[in-house]
Amino acid sequence: MLSHRFRGKTLEELEVKVAKKLNVTAAQLKAKLEGEKLRKVLRYGKTLHFHFSKEVLQVHLMLRGKLEVLKKDSELPKYTILSFHFAGGEGFAVVDMLRAATPTLNPEAAKAPDALEMDEGYFTEVLFKSKKMIKEVLMDQKKMRGIGNSYADEILWDVRVSPFSISSAIPEKIIKKLFKSLGAVLKEAIAAIAKENGDELRGELRDFMKVHGAQLEKSPSGAAVKAEKIGGRTSYYTNEQKLYS
Repeated sequence: MLSHRFRGKTLEELEVKVAKKLNVTAAQLKAKLEGEKLRKVLRYGKTLHFHFSKEVLQVHLMLRGKLEVLKKDSELPKYTILSFHFAGGEGFAVVDMLRAATPTLNPEAAKAPDALEMDEGYFTEVLFKSKKMIKEVLMDQKKMRGIGNSYADEILWDVRVSPFSISSAIPEKIIKKLFKSLGAVLKEAIAAIAKENGDELRGELRDFMKVHGAQLEKSPSGAAVKAEKIGGRTSYYTNEQKLYS
């Protein structure tokens, strides 16, 4: 994917089309990154970390942000926020029609663990301490990073827990199942995206979603998929999921 295609290549030019959310000036960002090699790219949910030789650029894609490949001498896509042009002519652009994608040079280290790196004890403690709905807790990036709206729905359906359940009311044995499901669902999604994307930089794939999506009428087990807002985001669920309150 992204690391595979551009790792080791030198960034010849960085174009900044929208600078309002930068934590440095556009000129400072260009000075820091141009001429540097891209060492690796790490992804935590909607947040991308571009590790260059000496600097790290974090890009939070927010709700609608995505990446698009740039062929040699191709025009920039509409709504480009940043564009990266590497030696050899290819590159990619960060595109967001809402202009909300947020680049940050050398961000502070995140305090919350990545969802796939936290241990079960930490996860259990977070859930036991919260009186919020479980869907909100899973998506709280200050508690655990990397679970967005769609995958929270998929995880909760997989373990048959209602997104409206109060976190602290969920029994410990169910939390254990939820923790295992979280890892399984995210790893399955990572593998599916890597297989489908290959070297391309397409947006998130939703073809393998089981309940999250307006186009889905029934779950794989035949239950009707319902939709309701939680925290301003549309949640998809079925009556197969048990409510704990």
